[in-house]
Amino acid sequence: MAAPIPFDAALALIGEVEPLDSERVPLARAAGRTLAANLVSRGQAPRSAVSTMDGYAIVDAATAPGEWLDVTGESRAGAWWRGAVAPGQAVRVFTGAGVPAGATRVIIQEHAERNGGRVRFTPGYGPATYIRAAGSDFAAEAMLLPAGTRLTPRMLVAAGAADRAEVTVGRVPRVAILATGDELAPPGEAHARQDAIPETIGLGVAALAKSAGAEVIARAICPDDLGRLTALAGDLLAAADLVVVTGGASVGERDFAKASFAAHGLTLAFEKVAIKPGKPVWLGRCGECHVLGLPGNPTSAMVTAALFLRPLLARLQGGKAEHRWRTMPLAAPLPATDERETFARARWEDDGLTPLGNQDSGAQSPLTQADWLIRCLAHQPLLAAGATVRALAF
Repeated sequence: MAAPIPFDAALALIGEVEPLDSERVPLARAAGRTLAANLVSRGQAPRSAVSTMDGYAIVDAATAPGEWLDVTGESRAGAWWRGAVAPGQAVRVFTGAGVPAGATRVIIQEHAERNGGRVRFTPGYGPATYIRAAGSDFAAEAMLLPAGTRLTPRMLVAAGAADRAEVTVGRVPRVAILATGDELAPPGEAHARQDAIPETIGLGVAALAKSAGAEVIARAICPDDLGRLTALAGDLLAAADLVVVTGGASVGERDFAKASFAAHGLTLAFEKVAIKPGKPVWLGRCGECHVLGLPGNPTSAMVTAALFLRPLLARLQGGKAEHRWRTMPLAAPLPATDERETFARARWEDDGLTPLGNQDSGAQSPLTQADWLIRCLAHQPLLAAGATVRALAF
């Protein structure tokens, strides 16, 4: 059996996974999707110079405070005035409206005195021009968003500004979840059997997969029976782009997770990672379908899902297999680690991160308090409160 590989090496292997194919979708249905091609603007923005305030467009060099000017037109957002403004003239403009040709400044209405068809300005209106230049936001054919960008609400605003009706995005990964173990029963049914426990990992993994942009097409529970597991694995492989199997990854006589996929041509990218919790996590492939094995302990499973499933789903959609680590202060001491890199669960408080007292890989109630994973290197000494650590939102 191969030795566990380092965390960074496992993440690098996930980064080598080929994305799924792409498709065109309307921009209105692209939220949460990942761009498979650069998003390029159709034209520049603003298309022409526009006013940033309500006021009057004038020729600055030919205008003096107190001088009466003829108001020759009005420009409103969506109904621009197409003429030009000359010395001795002013055009009424509103925020977002086009500034007429020849104008070099907008004087805001607070400094204007209007008398019928004429206007003059009080002194002290300052140097600001209140004109947003044409193309000052972005130029025509500018790349607003690169391929690999996930379209968050903020990104959708920029994508809409490109004036494109459709975008090219990675296909939504189809994910099947297979929980293994004789002891597992659906929540709500476990109480009827003395030796049963509720199957909870699938719930958390399914929710995480959905939040990462995937479609969960199946969730199944199967006892530790190699024949039944092998048959069920074949069905799930045929329907999914990724099968996530939980449990059965140790070396016991009834740990059949890898064996059930071996019959379908499983090739392994890695089979153990030198981390705590989650050492038994593994990644493989059967034909065109990827298989990710997570530990059977709930905390271990959710930690490894955050560390490996989330970047794997990002990669399948054309994104990068990476994490956004933050440097944060400790509000309480962090215990020393052993020979494995450790991801300690912690909660955020006003003065920093507090590691949870219960770091048991099988515990479930502490998950309700764990907002962050603190990355601790192997053989890291005890860190006192006030020290800074690298942490990942959990």
